Amino acid sequence: MHIRRLIGAALAVACALALAVSLGADDKTVLIELDLRSGLLPSTVSAAGTMVVGNLDFTGASAYWMPTSGTVYIGGLFGRGSRDGRTIVGSALDSRGIQQAAIWLRGTEWRLLGSFTPSAAPCDTSLSSGRGTSADGRVIVGFARNGCTVGHAFRWEEATGMVDLGSSVAGHDSYATGVSGDGKVVVGFQELSFGFWQGARWVNGQQTLFTGSLGLVGQAFATNHDGSLVVGQVCRPGDPLDQSGWVWTQQDGLQCLPVPRLRPAIEGSFIGRAQATSDDGRVIGGGHSFGLESEAVLWLDKQPFYLKDYLRDHGVRNAFEGWVNTGTIEDISPDGRVLVGFGAGPRDFKGYIVVLDR
Repeated sequence: MHIRRLIGAALAVACALALAVSLGADDKTVLIELDLRSGLLPSTVSAAGTMVVGNLDFTGASAYWMPTSGTVYIGGLFGRGSRDGRTIVGSALDSRGIQQAAIWLRGTEWRLLGSFTPSAAPCDTSLSSGRGTSADGRVIVGFARNGCTVGHAFRWEEATGMVDLGSSVAGHDSYATGVSGDGKVVVGFQELSFGFWQGARWVNGQQTLFTGSLGLVGQAFATNHDGSLVVGQVCRPGDPLDQSGWVWTQQDGLQCLPVPRLRPAIEGSFIGRAQATSDDGRVIGGGHSFGLESEAVLWLDKQPFYLKDYLRDHGVRNAFEGWVNTGTIEDISPDGRVLVGFGAGPRDFKGYIVVLDR
């Protein structure tokens, strides 16, 4: 046990030194593979790049990682962190075993947020779930229910409580996946009458659906600080030869993000999934995926690269050596320098941190 503690401490110090040096360097790209024993699969990274929040393996159990502490389990489920590193949101179980959206209050205590009304009923064991937070942690977004027939996106802040963002298609769900850094723009998707999940945004509670050159586009996943840029997946769902993700800006509208190359699948199709962005949109991350088969994709000024190839071309010669695949980039710091994600490592799913030479 003593030897294990020494090894763990040595790893933490090594990671701390690597991260500190890389954040201060302008000419070196760095890959940090998270210790497999930690089991942390990252979902978000703080603005400074020094706090990573995620889940333990695929159990959904929330945890955070810092170079000075390693991985710390905090209870709760599906944790996601604010940019300032002070707030973690996700879900937690109440005394009845019902899952609710929640805010972590340090230790293992979580503040439960309930649903749209105090009388709202869960669907089986699910009442609500937190999916994202503003940069300062004051605004929370996610999905909440009132029974099994009503499931809508929500926006929560202390002054208003949980606000139902509604659905523009009667009898069908809406879902919030993210919120702008300033807390004013919510993004996610709207379920259509035939089951397709169309990208959506809400401003002042009013929903707008994203459309592209062929009409519908898929889910929206992330936005920047002021909501002027949104990224998502499936740019041309009617085109069987297209596997692009997409980016929308107020200035240019919606544009497809091509993947590095088309990939065939036995059934269905690979899709481009843009799910993280820097504030200026010059660095976008995600994956090129078909089920669990996925390679992380980095778009730099809209030019696509597989993350593994980019790293190997920029000085990390053995990047992801022995990995089955690199999965997806889950989040990017606002300045575009630090990104986090996870994939299928040599023996199990494994998380990583990348610091770019920007």
